[in-house]
Amino acid sequence: MKTILVTGGLGYIGSHTVVELINAGYTSVIVDNLSNSSIKVLDRIEQITGIRPIFYQCDIQDKQALTDILYKHQIDGVIHFAALKAVGESVQNPLEYYQNNVSGSIELFRQLKNHNIKTIVFSSSATVYGDPHKVPIKEDFPLKPTNPYGWSKLMIEQVLRDLYTSDNQFKVGILRYFNPIGAHSSGLIGEDPQGIPNNLMPYIAQVAVGRREYLSVFGNDYATHDGTGIRDYIHVVDLALGHVRTLEYLSNASRDNLLTVNLGTGRGYSVLDVVQAFEKASGKKIDYKFMPRRSGDIAACYADTNLAQQLLGWRARFGIEEMCRDTWNWQTKNSNGYTN
Repeated sequence: MKTILVTGGLGYIGSHTVVELINAGYTSVIVDNLSNSSIKVLDRIEQITGIRPIFYQCDIQDKQALTDILYKHQIDGVIHFAALKAVGESVQNPLEYYQNNVSGSIELFRQLKNHNIKTIVFSSSATVYGDPHKVPIKEDFPLKPTNPYGWSKLMIEQVLRDLYTSDNQFKVGILRYFNPIGAHSSGLIGEDPQGIPNNLMPYIAQVAVGRREYLSVFGNDYATHDGTGIRDYIHVVDLALGHVRTLEYLSNASRDNLLTVNLGTGRGYSVLDVVQAFEKASGKKIDYKFMPRRSGDIAACYADTNLAQQLLGWRARFGIEEMCRDTWNWQTKNSNGYTN
């Protein structure tokens, strides 16, 4: 397996995964509609690796464009990132999320089946667990999302399981990952959200460089050690390497071809823990204000990572210090993201 189609490959997680695919000897064909990414990422990937990936500006819902791309290239497998991803936005615009994420994925899978491409690694999310009855979260926990984004991910998971049941020649890896942060150590690629960030770390980083006045901390009355929400933060490079290991796992025909694993560190940090770690890494004071809880948020969420270690031989290598250090390196070199 050498040529991998990467949907959403110029996005935050997709771009880091493309770098690790190239480092591992794979050829990447990127499909991205640029709705939440920048064409400049293509140049940055080439700077890091010395190789320029093949790129098509294309939406996965564009049946004809997708068909043309699959005819042009001998694709061996697909890593599927392309999706809308903001929890709060999904609550406000559920139909858009179901149309883009679920319908778009179904169209992609239909085209893959038509072209006999049967290895799929899917970017799922810990949001499929909803508000867990306990932590750490294992893969066999009940699945009960609390927002349309999480439901869209769970629906796609079910589509893939049904696809595998209909034809067990498919090789499917469902990766439920937790909260990716950090950036490539070069500072050339990182998280660059459009508008006001929905996630914690890019907001903290923008406060540190003066783009935002203060951090809004949503909720300080959770049943946690400091009242703020606890999450499992994972370095984006660790996450990218998890996708490469999943492809390697699925390439072994003697194994079960339907894999569902958590990708996280197995350790939870509160919002204020992350603020303090970032202040230490950056030398900057992060001002924050407490705000009411957001709809759909939960108190604590972190992974049991034993299954990924057992099956994939994968575990996260980087701690919160490296995550904050690399985020700060990215943000200081790109104070306005890719629009510099």
